[in-house]
Amino acid sequence: MTEDRAKMNLALQLEQYLPPWILELVRGVSEEADRLGQRVYLVGGVVRDLLLGQANFDLDLVIEGDAVRLAQQLARSPQIKLVTHPRFGTAKLGYGDFSLDMASARQETYASPGALPKVFPGTLSDDLSRRDFTMNAMSICLASKDYAILIDPYDGKSDLERGLIRVLHSRSFIDDATRILRAVRYEQRLGFSLEPGTAELLVRDVPMLRTISPDRMRHELELILRERHPERAIERLGELGALQQINPQLKGNGWIAERFDRTRKLNKARQLPSLYLCLLVYHLSKEESENFIQRLNLPKNTAQVLRDTLRLKGELCLLDRPSVKRSAVYSLLHGYNPVAIQANAVASESPLACSNLELFLTRLRYVKTALDGEKLISLGISAGPELGRVLQELHRAKLDGEVKTRADEERLALSLKP
Repeated sequence: MTEDRAKMNLALQLEQYLPPWILELVRGVSEEADRLGQRVYLVGGVVRDLLLGQANFDLDLVIEGDAVRLAQQLARSPQIKLVTHPRFGTAKLGYGDFSLDMASARQETYASPGALPKVFPGTLSDDLSRRDFTMNAMSICLASKDYAILIDPYDGKSDLERGLIRVLHSRSFIDDATRILRAVRYEQRLGFSLEPGTAELLVRDVPMLRTISPDRMRHELELILRERHPERAIERLGELGALQQINPQLKGNGWIAERFDRTRKLNKARQLPSLYLCLLVYHLSKEESENFIQRLNLPKNTAQVLRDTLRLKGELCLLDRPSVKRSAVYSLLHGYNPVAIQANAVASESPLACSNLELFLTRLRYVKTALDGEKLISLGISAGPELGRVLQELHRAKLDGEVKTRADEERLALSLKP
């Protein structure tokens, strides 16, 4: 690394990149750190994205000193929310909807492959050396001395310019195999390539994904499914043999790509990760899907959505009939999670079944009768099983268009009295 490169000053870029109010907050942190004899650095993804010209205001600060003490000094205003974890040397300062994450510089060691690292106090150099890729091992000094100087010990900026994902050392994927999933996620998000040596290490170490705990594996997959085009990473993981380490039957093929694209066109962003997950397992058997659920230790609600998706898939033939009544569509679907229904609407090859699934989602599940239990009792319907039977019949008739007005419902209800 040349001296000019080591002393690259990014003050102008930093001031153009960060909104003025965030820049003011960061300067306040740095000024307080200077007063305490500490040094603050902007690190990780925000440095990478600043150099790429991509917006990212998820700010991580590394402190050469005591991050918790610094945060406590800064949180003297009642408007600032403070959360600290002294054991880990981390703190979060909340300013309304915005937050700053702060951590004392640290070094770490791995007792065994896949294990969480043991963490010790360290320097900025130690902290950068534990990062996953060169492009994430850069920092910008925020101290008054050396303000906005880029610190780039592994030539991450050069790799950014060449569009390369590069690990810092040959044991990177062995120490933490989740980096395999992150490497592919960044590669596909940024349109980069794995540096040839890194690609060789990744293929060599794909089996190390077996050392990763279910919770950590789930977290990395969730991050992939939140990407703008997750199918690209899924397909690439399949090519590298990494997807099969999650479940041997998973495939990142053209069907996945087409269905993910269709899902984006039809659904709200907040639903997408759950729908993608349902589509990912759509062709698994019940046993295979249960293995998938166990491998990722999926939360109870998420697991149930996947089970609903596959169970409904087996009943779609009931909706693939021209004469099926709306009440029958409702009766079949109302107990299923809406995400499972939408997943089947995207995945099914039957236009008629898809039409009935969409009909339920957009109209039938919202159909309600004008008469409720209290009103039926006032008409002389007895409370208990008789009331439930009449309510059910009224709802069926409303779904099938046999009653349209309140008066129609009253006439039907009275006709059903014993």
